[in-house]
Order: sequence, then C-alpha cells, then structure tokens
Amino acid sequence: MFAEERKQKILEYVREYKKATVQQLCDAYDVSSATIRNDLRELEGSGLLLRTHGGAIVKSKAKFELGTNEKKVLYKAEKAEIAERALALIEDGDTIILDTGTTTLELARKLGRRKNLTIVTNDLDTALVLDEIGIERVIMLGGILRSGFHCTLGNRAKDFLEEIQVDKAFMGVNGFTFEKGASTPDLQHAEIKEAMVAAAAKVYLMFDRSKLGRKAFARFARLEEIDCVVIDEIARDELSSFDAAGIEVCPVKIL
Repeated sequence: MFAEERKQKILEYVREYKKATVQQLCDAYDVSSATIRNDLRELEGSGLLLRTHGGAIVKSKAKFELGTNEKKVLYKAEKAEIAERALALIEDGDTIILDTGTTTLELARKLGRRKNLTIVTNDLDTALVLDEIGIERVIMLGGILRSGFHCTLGNRAKDFLEEIQVDKAFMGVNGFTFEKGASTPDLQHAEIKEAMVAAAAKVYLMFDRSKLGRKAFARFARLEEIDCVVIDEIARDELSSFDAAGIEVCPVKIL
C-alpha cells in the first residue's frame, strides 16, 4: 500500500470510529508505530484530524469539502501519474483551461514540455507554477477569492469564460457517476466549472479511482458534455459503461 493510500485509509478510519489508537492503526495497516505516528503528524498538519496521546481523534467540526492544502496530502503518486497521462493529450499550440485543484496543478507542473500554449485558469497556485516554468500566455480569471481553496469564483470569472473558446478543458472532480455525471460540493464552484465546460471544444476529467461512484452536491457536467476521463486505474468491466456513454477513457492502468 502506498503512503498516500494508507493516509487516506487512516483518515477514513478515524472519521468512521471518531478515534483510533496507534496500535489499532498498526494492526489495521501492518506498519510500524513510527510510520503511523508520522502519518498522523502529517494529517494533523493538514488540519484533517487531531493527535492525542497514543492516537488520534476526529476534528469536532467536519468540513463539507477539504481545502487545497489538505488535498495536497492525499493520493500524491496517483495524481502525478494521472497528470503524466493527461500531458499526452496536449499538443503544442493548444489553448487550454485548467480547473482549480491539486490534480490539475500536477498537470501544470509538466506543461513546460509543450510549446506555445495559452492557459486560462482560476487557480492561484497553478498560475504561479505556470509562470515559474516559463509559460508566456497565462490568463488568470478575476473574481472573488475562495478562502482556503486558492481560486477565484463569481460573476467576473464566469462572464469572461462565456466570451472565450478554447481547445481543451482539464477539470477536477469530487464525484463521478453514470447517473449524475461530474459533481463538486460547492454551488459557486459548480457555476464556474459549468462555464469552463461550455467554453471548451473538448472536456477532459482528471480524477483518481476513489471519486468513481461518488456523488457530490452540485453537478457541473452531464455525461454528454464529457469527452474523456483520465483516471489512475479502472477495471475492464467498467470500460463498457464509459463506452456506452460515449466517453473515452485514458487510464494509467487497467485492472
């Protein structure tokens, strides 16, 4: 089990049972107490739980959605693999929308390997990374800064998106189902995502397998609006469902 996967499992365990001892977690995931303590230290540092003497407890106020710094801790290896797979779908000279999120941020880090790109984003971290790697045409959407998420929302961002057309949009998701499509917990964020989808000739969703089958509060893309899903791994019997929906799948691995 990868470290990121183990930390996600630890977080789920603590949230389900409200507390856990170091020994319980050692037994559950077959690792040393030093490893568990290090995992708990990182999770607490990201605001996901509270450490206690000999274990951890759930935070008293659960968040509706994890913030950017919290998400960066989870599934790091998977996000890097998804980003590498998505990079293969980008050509020199493309105009691209990069949605806010830690998976799309990983893709941004790799875009120095392409030439003459024009990038539109509402993510502060993404814009800074693109500037650092020398992408010359970066358009940062204006609007209201969403606290804790390092991105802009609101009418100014939405109005600008309604006036442009790009080749490709790479979108993060909090949930994807064949009944609902792609979804996110926040209504304002969903509105910006909808505008991004409408502005793109092709729409690519980027997410790890944990999002498959989940439903978040607000839908931002129906199945017919999605061209391709870039995912870390997928079972062969799941490919037929995407095929029936007319959605291409670009997996890192087929199980």
